[in-house]
Amino acid sequence: MNPDSAIDLEKLRATVAETLELDVEEVTDDARFVEDLGADSLLALEMQVVLEEQYGVHLTEDDLRAATTLRAAHALLTARTAAGPGE
Repeated sequence: MNPDSAIDLEKLRATVAETLELDVEEVTDDARFVEDLGADSLLALEMQVVLEEQYGVHLTEDDLRAATTLRAAHALLTARTAAGPGE
């Protein structure tokens, strides 16, 4: 699978913006979810559920701690979807 086509960055940006109740323009590639965009633990949990359902992957707490920006979340989801279900 081509990593560039695995996860559409703009679709992910829109999903994150909707989950965090922000305008899409506010979710830049390197904006930190907590520090810059104001996500709290409840929003992080909601985002985890939404992303797991949308992309058919399982995300751990460690994954969420590591995926602090859109760019990092995109890389994580791309790797997970390339690895296959349940990875």
